[in-house]
Amino acid sequence: HRCVMKMDHHCPWINNCCGYQNHASFTLFLLLAPLGCIHASFIFVMTMYTQLYNRISFGWSSVKIDMSAAKRDPRPIIPFGLSAFAASLFALGLALGTTIAVGMLFIIQMKVILTNKTSIESWIEEKAKDRIQYYQTGETFIFPYDMGSKWKNFKQVFTWSGIPEGDGLDWPVRDGCHQYSLTIEQLKQKADKRVRSVRYRAIEDYSGVCCPVTKGVKTFFTTPCTEEPRIALSKGDLILATRGLKHWMYGEKILDSAVDGGIRERGWFPRKCVEKCQYDSETDQPVDGEKKNR
Repeated sequence: HRCVMKMDHHCPWINNCCGYQNHASFTLFLLLAPLGCIHASFIFVMTMYTQLYNRISFGWSSVKIDMSAAKRDPRPIIPFGLSAFAASLFALGLALGTTIAVGMLFIIQMKVILTNKTSIESWIEEKAKDRIQYYQTGETFIFPYDMGSKWKNFKQVFTWSGIPEGDGLDWPVRDGCHQYSLTIEQLKQKADKRVRSVRYRAIEDYSGVCCPVTKGVKTFFTTPCTEEPRIALSKGDLILATRGLKHWMYGEKILDSAVDGGIRERGWFPRKCVEKCQYDSETDQPVDGEKKNR
């Protein structure tokens, strides 16, 4: 519930938001974590190979400890049995999994940094392209903060001093753009979202639980994997649906106290609990009329 300058995303692993102050540090963490896991993987592999080669021989029915190796090599070593082998193998799997997962996140972060975007701004740009293609307006959306050079974009995040450039509020923009170019596009997208929304009426009560047992097996097992809330429904409630899955929908519930289309509760709800109204919510036009189906 706070504004974060140049917010990229909220990371549960560091329990903080990544933005203007710590974007570079977070990206370095995404680089160093896989490197550390690769180093650990090398140690695990060499440890298991050495111990299995020198001390353990696997038979068909049992595991036998070859103590002759200890006589040939009197140097003290860490005892290595089945439990140590299982633990090392498990740790190796975790290290390799972390290397792949965090390494992919590092690649994604570098892609957005080299275009001087955040993850949120990349999503806004994708929706801008979708809006222009949907309405065939012929306009061209230019991302205002891309300096046109990967090196210049890189320096917007990484500096020799470790202190990010600027004040986190004002940023250099491309020619033909200004500080509010992205804001204007967001306002257009919000207006477009209201136009594309479809009115639904609740035909069943829904308590707002994450995995409702009484709404069917498919609804229970396909609940959206997201931190976005669910909204409780009572029979007769009106909802403006803006997006959805096969068995779930996301929208805003129109409250009785709403003034000028104002206060609404947002969240997910089961698709089987609602039915489409005859007329669209915002324009009072037939649903199959002017508006296209997505």
